[in-house]
Amino acid sequence: MLTREQMDLFREILSIDSTSGKERELSLFLLDKFDAPKKESFEVGDGTLNLLFSWGTPKVVFCSHVDTVPPYIPPVFEEDKITGRGSCDANGQFFSMYLACKRLEEMGKTDFGLLLLSGEETGSFGAKAFAKTSFKAPLVVVGEPTNNNLVSASKGTKSFGLVFKGESFHSGYPSFGRSAVDMFISFMEDLKNVRFPADPILGYTTFNVGLLRSDNPQNILSPELSCRLYFRTTFVSDQMVCEWVRARAEREKGRLEVTERGGDTPAKYLTLEGFPTKSVAFGSDAPHLSNFEEKIICGPGSILVAHRDEENISYADIDKAIENYINIYESYYQRIR
Repeated sequence: MLTREQMDLFREILSIDSTSGKERELSLFLLDKFDAPKKESFEVGDGTLNLLFSWGTPKVVFCSHVDTVPPYIPPVFEEDKITGRGSCDANGQFFSMYLACKRLEEMGKTDFGLLLLSGEETGSFGAKAFAKTSFKAPLVVVGEPTNNNLVSASKGTKSFGLVFKGESFHSGYPSFGRSAVDMFISFMEDLKNVRFPADPILGYTTFNVGLLRSDNPQNILSPELSCRLYFRTTFVSDQMVCEWVRARAEREKGRLEVTERGGDTPAKYLTLEGFPTKSVAFGSDAPHLSNFEEKIICGPGSILVAHRDEENISYADIDKAIENYINIYESYYQRIR
């Protein structure tokens, strides 16, 4: 169970608004408050910071992100859980990791580290920047809400910018123009009818639309609609998704502009004997951390409350995570001996 001092520190962490783009303040706070033999900070290039805390020469690096999704929600400490933005995703992750590091230090262990990254929620900018450094290590343990399960595999992501080009006209005479809104609706109906095959490990491909915009008066056909289309892909659908969108863009050349905004591919991750495992549908910094030989994803909390107003994490989950991270460290060292 967390001590009063630990709870006060966690409350301070959750009381700082670290929504993406604002996380520098929290990073500076952690750089000052977290105790380690060696502390380093790295400018990401967008005003945010990455942090690395080291005990010896790290072979096992615990890692999570300091930014959160908006809006900021202040913390509330209840009898059995903590609610508030970042409690589950992912301040609860790196706080559990830090407590595990301090426990390992008390046990006389060495050669581990804690890596805190910026910008995960908006494109893993911190992870991509850190991958360009000279730092190398055998194992990274990425903290995400997995109910303290080790992730066996995770879906990939593919992001596209779409611009539908209509022809503006009086809405009383729609046959003389072309509505970009109608074009978007037709596109989405066709996409919903695509049967991407089910993956035996990761299940079905899903997608979501964001940043949808069409600024036309209600009595004028929309001349333009723009949006982002975001897929969660599987091992069998990752390339098929790109091929479908490209084919649609080619078919509607001049009427549909497509910008491929990148993403990552589905991946399998290291699991260890004796730990529960599961596959997940969410993304993380893990695919972008190319300076590590092997990767584990594991952390307290449930993804089903992450990004929600009722985001929370239980004290029991934090206690279990600390134990898990210590056991991962010890199991991995036994494995490589």
